[in-house]
Amino acid sequence: MELRKHQRKQLIAARETLSEVTHQQWSQTISDLLKQGFPKLQKMNIGIYWPFRGEYDPRSIALYFMQHGATLALPEIVGKDKPLCFREWRPDAPLKNGAYGIPVPIEARAVSVDAIIIPVVGFDQHGYRLGYGSGYFDRTLATYHPQPLTIGIAFEMQRLENVYAQPHDIALHYIVTETGIFRTENHELKLIPASQCAEE
Repeated sequence: MELRKHQRKQLIAARETLSEVTHQQWSQTISDLLKQGFPKLQKMNIGIYWPFRGEYDPRSIALYFMQHGATLALPEIVGKDKPLCFREWRPDAPLKNGAYGIPVPIEARAVSVDAIIIPVVGFDQHGYRLGYGSGYFDRTLATYHPQPLTIGIAFEMQRLENVYAQPHDIALHYIVTETGIFRTENHELKLIPASQCAEE
């Protein structure tokens, strides 16, 4: 859809032009919210992502969860129409350049993830995510039964009125921005306190 392509291009451009100071401030707030709101991640296998084109960098908060018992994994694209393969990642793990030049662990074991921290290009009030257009995350989520916990990460400037979700799109359980934690409830995003999120 041309509108989605246009939205994607505008949002990525806006994110890439954020000042370093603003990006760091918003990112630190997001990291604090993840730490406060999702203590359960400390005991999970967590899929994360390597930051790309001005995205929030999840590696530092992921290391915090790893130090408290979590296993971390990075996604690898193994085929154009195939689900992602999550491979175990540690800070000292050797990496190779995968699709789009994004690093992936070399010869690391595949991990079945309990939760995925997912990058968001745009999102709407219904909890749907606008991604990069290849459908890898939705294709991957469709293979999991039950669904892993999904936490989308975005800056508030990426909020859209409607991302015009496609039939195969899967709404995220939570979206975290610099303004707070939002839970998808009855197809609507609802702002909830970090303390409440931690108890769920």
